[in-house]
Amino acid sequence: MPYDRERTVAFRAVQAAAELCQSVRSNFDDNVLEKEDRTPVTVADFGSQALICRALRDAFPDDPVIGEEDSSALRTGENAGVRDQLLAEVRAHHPSADAETVFDWIDHGTAQSYSDRFWTLDPIDGTKGFVRGDQYAIALALLVGGKMQVAALCCPHLPNSLDADPPEARGQAFLAVRGDGAVQKPLDTDADAAPTPIHTSNTTDPSQSRFTESFVSSHSSHDLAVAVGNRLGISADPIRIDSQAKYAIVARGEAEIYLRLPRPGTDYTERIWDHAAGALAVEAAGGTVTDMHGAPLDFTHGPLLEANTGVVATNGPFHNEVINALAAAA
Repeated sequence: MPYDRERTVAFRAVQAAAELCQSVRSNFDDNVLEKEDRTPVTVADFGSQALICRALRDAFPDDPVIGEEDSSALRTGENAGVRDQLLAEVRAHHPSADAETVFDWIDHGTAQSYSDRFWTLDPIDGTKGFVRGDQYAIALALLVGGKMQVAALCCPHLPNSLDADPPEARGQAFLAVRGDGAVQKPLDTDADAAPTPIHTSNTTDPSQSRFTESFVSSHSSHDLAVAVGNRLGISADPIRIDSQAKYAIVARGEAEIYLRLPRPGTDYTERIWDHAAGALAVEAAGGTVTDMHGAPLDFTHGPLLEANTGVVATNGPFHNEVINALAAAA
């Protein structure tokens, strides 16, 4: 199968990163840094990027990685506590690692320019959700010729079904290869264990569809989403969760529409690591992903989706109706 090795390496890498993140979460002590854009970053963000970038460098040394983090904040004396905790967590996986080695692994993910073949990584997508103990994701994707080819989307707090009561089997990985479909498998299984194929829902009436959107409105315009929903006749309450777990529930048929819409008065440009893995999971499962104007996502501009505004992911059949409703409501 094309990209079989890449998919296996990616799954094992995000699986190890999830173990580290859950270890940090179980002993969480509020060691949270704040980046220049005031977004939080934790030991788990750094540790996840270190483990995944090490795995990618070992397996595919010529592949650049465009990741979210770098080690600069860890090198200052004021962050010694974060640095020490990070080293302890990484050593649970690589006992001989020293601080400079871990920094080097993290900084392997600091490529900034487009390449014909590269990976993009969000070591923790939804850090605020992680801090709260809610949904977060580890998102890794391989792009070749500007097209997403492999995705490993890990959702450590997502149950195998949103409808299960009580929730069962928390911790799911979603793997996708372009042209070969999408699958789901529990995080606590071996890479060779048989996965479960997933598919977007077969709902064709937009009024019967379910929205999923960001947990907080600072990430996306909830008001515009409400206006779109009203135009489509949607009555169901939105499913509001953090991270690319939203893409995951669209891919496995538990929601039909995910909107990521710019808030009025902002000029935020989406980052590729926030969408590449989830978008491929939805597309490989039968859905459609574009920007809010119906244009394909363009991953050829380095870390930013400079050619796109907003993101719309649907199960497919009424994607154009959503785009038209959005244009009318905007």
